[in-house]
Amino acid sequence: MSDDKINADLSGESKTPTNFIHAIIEEEIRNGKNEGRVHTRFPPEPNGYLHIGHAKSICLNFGTARKYNGLANLRFDDTNPVKEDTEYVDSIMEDVRWLGFDWDDRLYYASDYFDQLYEWAVKMIREGHAYVDDLNAEQISEYRGTVTRPGKESPYRNRTPEENLDLFTRMKDGEFPDGSRVLRAKIDMAHPNMLMRDPIMYRILHTDHHRTGDKWCIYPMYDYAHGQSDYLEGITHSICTLEFEVHRPLYEWYLEQVAEGSYRPRQIEFARLNLTYTVMSKRKLLQLVNEKVVNGWDDPRMPTICGLRRRGYTPESLRAFADVIGIAKRDQVIDVALLEFCVREDLNKRSNRVMAVLNPVKLIIDNFPEGEVIELEAINNPEDPEAGTRLIRFTKELFIEREDFMENPTGKFFRLKPGGEVRLKYGFIIKCEDIAKDSEGNITEIHCTYQEDTRSGMVNSNKKVKGTLHWVSAEHAIPVEVRLYDRLFATETPENVEEGQDFKDNLNPDSLKTITAMAEPSVVKLISGDRVQFERLGYFCVDPDSATSKIVFNRTVALKDNWTKSNQA
Repeated sequence: MSDDKINADLSGESKTPTNFIHAIIEEEIRNGKNEGRVHTRFPPEPNGYLHIGHAKSICLNFGTARKYNGLANLRFDDTNPVKEDTEYVDSIMEDVRWLGFDWDDRLYYASDYFDQLYEWAVKMIREGHAYVDDLNAEQISEYRGTVTRPGKESPYRNRTPEENLDLFTRMKDGEFPDGSRVLRAKIDMAHPNMLMRDPIMYRILHTDHHRTGDKWCIYPMYDYAHGQSDYLEGITHSICTLEFEVHRPLYEWYLEQVAEGSYRPRQIEFARLNLTYTVMSKRKLLQLVNEKVVNGWDDPRMPTICGLRRRGYTPESLRAFADVIGIAKRDQVIDVALLEFCVREDLNKRSNRVMAVLNPVKLIIDNFPEGEVIELEAINNPEDPEAGTRLIRFTKELFIEREDFMENPTGKFFRLKPGGEVRLKYGFIIKCEDIAKDSEGNITEIHCTYQEDTRSGMVNSNKKVKGTLHWVSAEHAIPVEVRLYDRLFATETPENVEEGQDFKDNLNPDSLKTITAMAEPSVVKLISGDRVQFERLGYFCVDPDSATSKIVFNRTVALKDNWTKSNQA
């Protein structure tokens, strides 16, 4: 999908995405439901780093609350101590704040409610809605049946409330080993929704929790804890992805066992984000990290928020992307070109320009005075007049892009060629007079002459030529490391593989190329996280690996969508 195609698709009002969730909320506000309150939450499990799909959910939950003057909570659904860690808690909070949202004093954890959840479980046992089961995991699965075959009741299902309460208390007190017993809800083993066939509420895990330590050796299951946590926090709209639609009857059943009065949180599902040329599975992303296919969770090729941030994406571009794609009820696959378009649009407005040459070849202006240095005025950002200008040095010997010269040009080549004329950006018109080659036939020098009166403000400054090249002074250029990141996978759907293959077989071998480029001296003032446009090349960000002795740039995105063009050729 080219930038032109994207622009065309977004040009009319008819293309404005709809948001069925906001339509539901507005109807409820009109009807006075929940006194017109809007209270959402973003509830990640702290077992990994967030990705672009989570960014969509963050924007939806916090953005919805902001739109309707409501509240949004950040809650960690930390019910599985085996996989959770404070490292993930800290990274998630950083990501949410970076995206431009804040939870104020509404930071919660499911573990905040462990005591209450336990008391409610006891209540359900006493009322005959829960029982302790001695079946192991394999037996529970077998007893549950299939979609076409009803399940059968556990032989322990009809224990008395007194017996169940005694066993559950002893589970809590640590008398039994892991996996020996579970607490199950007593619903219906023949229910057409298999999740309603006596789901597990608590399991035994003799594992320390990142917040509660060794206080508990039984932990609630997500389905039991999630809705109850929503209820305790006064959530009005529990917005989740489409795979939880089948969980909604269970969500509502649990609430009915404990809720008082008429208030209930409402679960609403939307389609999760799927992007071309990437994988969104947390398990597969972890695999890429553990097998060192990428350099950690914040590798700029990863779809993680920290990876996108390191690559140079802005929070504004991700929020714009979330707005553009809208909220759907059915699964959809979004072209990653749209995400790249959003960051180009944003960076074009906010990025200062600098000149850098990625693949340099020396250009010598034979009629330019030896040792002379001319300072030329360059515009920092044509999209922002307040960004001002800077001075760049022009000398006899320059570097230009090797691909900007062609010895035997094709018909539509408008850059430098033997006998041809081009303008050097902010400078003069030059004409190629000769070239020098090494013993292997590689061009080592391009010899030109310049026309002194073609500089801006001079008599022939308006002389027309078809090409304009960027350049840097060979005398003053700063060597910089540039990491040319591209799409991590070479195919639109990396998970579609032939038998015997793995999604990693679709990795793009050219997803990272590291080169030494030559840049104008102004880059030494940049610090980690600064974003610039290398003129005619693309948008780049200073990497945290940078040091005084070596500046490192990550390519955020090329200036144009060259990927689509190259793969259509």
